[in-house]
Amino acid sequence: MDNPPHTQPHFRYYDLVMAAFVVVLVLSNVIGAAKLATVAGVTFGAGILFFPLSYVMGDVLTEVYGYARARRVIWAGFAALLFMALMSWVVVSLPPAASWTGQEAYESVFGQVPRIVLASVMAFWAGEFVNSYVMAKMKVWTQGRMLWTRTIGSTVVGQGVDSLIFYPVAFLGQWETSDVLLVMATNWAMKVGWEAVLTPVTYRVVGFLKKREGVEIFDTDTDFSPFAATSDK
Repeated sequence: MDNPPHTQPHFRYYDLVMAAFVVVLVLSNVIGAAKLATVAGVTFGAGILFFPLSYVMGDVLTEVYGYARARRVIWAGFAALLFMALMSWVVVSLPPAASWTGQEAYESVFGQVPRIVLASVMAFWAGEFVNSYVMAKMKVWTQGRMLWTRTIGSTVVGQGVDSLIFYPVAFLGQWETSDVLLVMATNWAMKVGWEAVLTPVTYRVVGFLKKREGVEIFDTDTDFSPFAATSDK
Protein backbone atom coordinates (compact mmCIF):
# COMPACT_ATOMS: atom_id res chain seq x y z
CA MET A 1 0.00 0.00 0.00
CA ASP A 2 0.99 3.66 -0.14
CA ASN A 3 3.34 4.95 2.49
CA PRO A 4 1.42 6.88 5.20
CA PRO A 5 1.33 10.65 4.49
CA HIS A 6 3.46 11.42 7.53
CA THR A 7 6.18 9.02 6.44
CA GLN A 8 8.99 10.55 4.40
CA PRO A 9 11.24 7.62 3.48
CA HIS A 10 14.82 8.22 2.50
CA PHE A 11 15.49 6.45 -0.78
CA ARG A 12 19.05 5.35 -1.49
CA TYR A 13 18.82 5.07 -5.27
CA TYR A 14 16.04 7.42 -6.37
CA ASP A 15 18.37 10.30 -7.23
CA LEU A 16 20.70 7.99 -9.17
CA VAL A 17 17.85 6.64 -11.29
CA MET A 18 16.69 10.21 -11.89
CA ALA A 19 20.17 11.26 -13.04
CA ALA A 20 20.46 8.28 -15.39
CA PHE A 21 17.02 9.00 -16.83
CA VAL A 22 17.84 12.65 -17.59
CA VAL A 23 21.25 11.80 -19.10
CA VAL A 24 19.76 9.22 -21.49
CA LEU A 25 16.95 11.60 -22.42
CA VAL A 26 19.27 14.51 -23.23
CA LEU A 27 21.82 12.43 -25.13
CA SER A 28 19.14 10.76 -27.24
CA ASN A 29 18.08 14.20 -28.45
CA VAL A 30 21.61 15.48 -29.06
CA ILE A 31 23.32 12.58 -30.80
CA GLY A 32 20.55 10.17 -31.74
CA ALA A 33 17.32 11.66 -33.00
CA ALA A 34 18.56 13.61 -36.05
CA LYS A 35 20.31 10.75 -37.84
CA LEU A 36 18.38 8.53 -40.21
CA ALA A 37 20.07 5.15 -40.51
CA THR A 38 19.51 2.04 -42.62
CA VAL A 39 20.77 -1.34 -41.44
CA ALA A 40 19.94 -4.59 -43.24
CA GLY A 41 17.34 -2.75 -45.29
CA VAL A 42 15.52 -1.35 -42.25
CA THR A 43 15.35 2.45 -41.92
CA PHE A 44 15.19 3.90 -38.42
CA GLY A 45 16.20 6.87 -36.30
CA ALA A 46 19.55 6.30 -34.59
CA GLY A 47 18.12 7.37 -31.24
CA ILE A 48 16.34 4.02 -31.08
CA LEU A 49 19.64 2.54 -29.88
CA PHE A 50 19.26 4.06 -26.43
CA PHE A 51 16.21 6.36 -26.16
CA PRO A 52 13.94 3.43 -25.15
CA LEU A 53 16.08 3.09 -22.03
CA SER A 54 14.41 6.25 -20.74
CA TYR A 55 11.04 4.51 -20.95
CA VAL A 56 12.43 1.46 -19.16
CA MET A 57 13.71 3.77 -16.42
CA GLY A 58 10.34 5.50 -16.36
CA ASP A 59 8.68 2.14 -15.79
CA VAL A 60 11.13 1.33 -13.01
CA LEU A 61 10.52 4.70 -11.36
CA THR A 62 6.75 4.31 -11.40
CA GLU A 63 6.84 0.67 -10.31
CA VAL A 64 9.24 1.21 -7.42
CA TYR A 65 8.69 4.81 -6.31
CA GLY A 66 5.13 5.51 -7.48
CA TYR A 67 3.58 7.96 -9.93
CA ALA A 68 4.15 11.10 -7.83
CA ARG A 69 7.92 10.61 -7.68
CA ALA A 70 8.06 9.57 -11.34
CA ARG A 71 6.25 12.84 -12.11
CA ARG A 72 9.11 14.78 -10.48
CA VAL A 73 11.60 13.00 -12.71
CA ILE A 74 9.55 13.72 -15.83
CA TRP A 75 9.54 17.42 -14.99
CA ALA A 76 13.29 17.29 -14.35
CA GLY A 77 13.76 15.78 -17.82
CA PHE A 78 11.48 18.42 -19.29
CA ALA A 79 13.59 21.21 -17.75
CA ALA A 80 16.82 19.57 -18.94
CA LEU A 81 15.55 19.40 -22.54
CA LEU A 82 14.55 23.06 -22.48
CA PHE A 83 17.94 24.08 -21.11
CA MET A 84 19.71 22.00 -23.76
CA ALA A 85 17.64 23.63 -26.50
CA LEU A 86 18.45 27.11 -25.22
CA MET A 87 22.16 26.50 -24.90
CA SER A 88 22.34 24.78 -28.31
CA TRP A 89 20.78 27.87 -29.89
CA VAL A 90 23.12 30.21 -27.99
CA VAL A 91 26.29 28.28 -28.86
CA VAL A 92 25.42 27.87 -32.55
CA SER A 93 24.49 31.57 -32.77
CA LEU A 94 27.77 32.83 -31.30
CA PRO A 95 29.96 34.42 -34.00
CA PRO A 96 32.80 31.99 -34.80
CA ALA A 97 36.43 33.09 -34.48
CA ALA A 98 38.13 33.85 -37.80
CA SER A 99 40.56 30.97 -37.26
CA TRP A 100 37.83 28.41 -36.55
CA THR A 101 36.52 26.52 -39.58
CA GLY A 102 33.99 24.21 -37.95
CA GLN A 103 30.92 26.48 -37.94
CA GLU A 104 29.22 24.86 -40.94
CA ALA A 105 29.63 21.36 -39.56
CA TYR A 106 28.55 22.57 -36.14
CA GLU A 107 25.39 24.12 -37.58
CA SER A 108 24.70 20.95 -39.56
CA VAL A 109 24.76 18.82 -36.42
CA PHE A 110 23.35 21.17 -33.79
CA GLY A 111 21.49 23.74 -35.86
CA GLN A 112 18.35 21.62 -36.00
CA VAL A 113 18.42 20.72 -32.32
CA PRO A 114 15.83 23.37 -31.29
CA ARG A 115 13.21 21.91 -33.65
CA ILE A 116 14.00 18.38 -32.56
CA VAL A 117 13.87 19.36 -28.91
CA LEU A 118 10.55 21.17 -29.40
CA ALA A 119 9.15 17.96 -30.87
CA SER A 120 10.85 15.90 -28.20
CA VAL A 121 9.58 18.04 -25.32
CA MET A 122 6.02 17.77 -26.58
CA ALA A 123 6.30 14.04 -27.31
CA PHE A 124 8.24 13.24 -24.14
CA TRP A 125 5.87 15.19 -21.91
CA ALA A 126 2.76 13.52 -23.30
CA GLY A 127 4.24 10.07 -23.88
CA GLU A 128 6.01 9.73 -20.53
CA PHE A 129 3.04 10.87 -18.50
CA VAL A 130 0.77 8.47 -20.41
CA ASN A 131 3.33 5.70 -19.88
CA SER A 132 3.55 6.37 -16.14
CA TYR A 133 -0.23 6.66 -15.76
CA VAL A 134 -0.88 3.35 -17.54
CA MET A 135 1.92 1.69 -15.57
CA ALA A 136 0.53 2.88 -12.21
CA LYS A 137 -3.06 1.98 -13.05
CA MET A 138 -2.14 -1.48 -14.33
CA LYS A 139 -0.18 -2.16 -11.15
CA VAL A 140 -3.34 -1.56 -9.13
CA TRP A 141 -5.47 -3.62 -11.55
CA THR A 142 -3.05 -6.56 -11.48
CA GLN A 143 -2.49 -6.19 -7.71
CA GLY A 144 1.25 -5.99 -8.31
CA ARG A 145 1.44 -9.26 -10.25
CA MET A 146 2.64 -9.85 -13.82
CA LEU A 147 5.07 -6.94 -14.05
CA TRP A 148 5.72 -7.70 -17.72
CA THR A 149 2.12 -6.90 -18.68
CA ARG A 150 2.36 -3.35 -17.43
CA THR A 151 5.90 -2.61 -18.58
CA ILE A 152 5.10 -3.70 -22.13
CA GLY A 153 1.50 -2.45 -22.07
CA SER A 154 2.45 1.01 -20.85
CA THR A 155 5.20 1.21 -23.47
CA VAL A 156 2.83 0.29 -26.29
CA VAL A 157 0.58 3.21 -25.35
CA GLY A 158 3.23 5.70 -24.19
CA GLN A 159 5.61 5.16 -27.08
CA GLY A 160 2.67 5.29 -29.47
CA VAL A 161 1.77 8.76 -28.22
CA ASP A 162 5.46 9.78 -28.26
CA SER A 163 6.03 8.65 -31.85
CA LEU A 164 2.78 10.14 -33.18
CA ILE A 165 3.86 13.55 -31.88
CA PHE A 166 7.63 13.48 -32.29
CA TYR A 167 8.30 12.45 -35.89
CA PRO A 168 5.78 14.71 -37.67
CA VAL A 169 6.73 17.75 -35.59
CA ALA A 170 10.48 17.13 -35.86
CA PHE A 171 10.89 16.02 -39.46
CA LEU A 172 7.78 16.64 -41.57
CA GLY A 173 8.89 18.85 -44.45
CA GLN A 174 12.54 18.01 -43.80
CA TRP A 175 12.31 14.32 -44.62
CA GLU A 176 10.12 12.75 -47.27
CA THR A 177 6.65 12.15 -45.83
CA SER A 178 6.97 8.45 -46.59
CA ASP A 179 10.20 8.34 -44.55
CA VAL A 180 8.50 10.11 -41.64
CA LEU A 181 5.66 7.58 -41.62
CA LEU A 182 8.01 4.64 -42.11
CA VAL A 183 10.39 5.67 -39.34
CA MET A 184 7.49 6.56 -37.02
CA ALA A 185 6.00 3.08 -37.36
CA THR A 186 9.35 1.27 -37.39
CA ASN A 187 10.72 3.06 -34.35
CA TRP A 188 7.50 2.52 -32.38
CA ALA A 189 7.70 -1.22 -33.07
CA MET A 190 11.41 -1.30 -32.23
CA LYS A 191 10.87 0.62 -28.97
CA VAL A 192 8.20 -1.84 -27.88
CA GLY A 193 10.50 -4.68 -28.93
CA TRP A 194 13.33 -3.18 -26.85
CA GLU A 195 11.02 -3.08 -23.83
CA ALA A 196 10.13 -6.73 -24.31
CA VAL A 197 13.76 -7.79 -24.76
CA LEU A 198 14.80 -5.88 -21.64
CA THR A 199 12.04 -7.41 -19.50
CA PRO A 200 14.43 -9.75 -17.62
CA VAL A 201 16.67 -6.76 -16.84
CA THR A 202 13.66 -4.73 -15.68
CA TYR A 203 12.63 -7.56 -13.34
CA ARG A 204 16.11 -7.67 -11.82
CA VAL A 205 16.38 -3.89 -11.39
CA VAL A 206 12.88 -3.58 -9.92
CA GLY A 207 13.50 -6.50 -7.57
CA PHE A 208 16.82 -5.05 -6.44
CA LEU A 209 15.41 -1.56 -5.81
CA LYS A 210 12.28 -2.73 -4.01
CA LYS A 211 14.36 -4.90 -1.71
CA ARG A 212 16.93 -2.20 -0.98
CA GLU A 213 14.39 0.62 -0.64
CA GLY A 214 11.93 -1.49 1.35
CA VAL A 215 8.82 -0.23 -0.44
CA GLU A 216 5.87 -1.54 -2.43
CA ILE A 217 3.81 1.43 -3.59
CA PHE A 218 0.33 1.26 -5.12
CA ASP A 219 -1.14 4.48 -6.51
CA THR A 220 -4.65 3.94 -5.17
CA ASP A 221 -5.31 7.52 -4.04
CA THR A 222 -2.85 9.43 -6.22
CA ASP A 223 -3.68 12.66 -8.02
CA PHE A 224 -2.59 11.80 -11.57
CA SER A 225 -2.63 15.35 -12.88
CA PRO A 226 0.78 16.20 -14.42
CA PHE A 227 0.50 19.59 -12.74
CA ALA A 228 -0.20 18.38 -9.21
CA ALA A 229 2.27 19.23 -6.46
CA THR A 230 5.25 16.90 -6.75
CA SER A 231 5.55 16.02 -3.08
CA ASP A 232 7.18 12.90 -1.65
CA LYS A 233 3.92 11.67 -0.19
